[in-house]
Amino acid sequence: MSQWHTMTSGPTPRSSQRGGPHIRLELSLRSEVSAISPFVETLMHLIRKCKWVSGNEEDVEIALREAIANAVIHGNHDDPGKQVYVGCRGGTDEVSIVIRDEGQGFDSGDVPDPTAPENIKSSHGRGIYLMKTLMDEVRFERGGTVVYMRKSRRVAII
Repeated sequence: MSQWHTMTSGPTPRSSQRGGPHIRLELSLRSEVSAISPFVETLMHLIRKCKWVSGNEEDVEIALREAIANAVIHGNHDDPGKQVYVGCRGGTDEVSIVIRDEGQGFDSGDVPDPTAPENIKSSHGRGIYLMKTLMDEVRFERGGTVVYMRKSRRVAII
């Protein structure tokens, strides 16, 4: 079961560059694979309902699912006594997500390129690649225990 810690709305010192109204949530879920889908579905329902990144929700959902799975499986080693913490901020045409685990971290530079010929048949190593491909910004902080992702709404140019 996930926990909803905080919900705030309105401008804050960390408001998006575009300004305007926003919602900020701080959530957590236990480190169990079975907790991932219900958590992602609930958060994505809000993201879709608010239309922060209309037309790009699938990209956000895949990246969110991958990042949480990495935190649960690789960061916290499926330990249900540990938590994965998720911060989400959505507003005018963008959503930012921060995911933190209680693990030891990792060096993202040590993750092999899954598109390299020697890694094509590997069953692991595609999550970070997908996150970086689907989101506008992905960065790892605090020794790899925190991932920050951002996606903006893309407006079609006609």
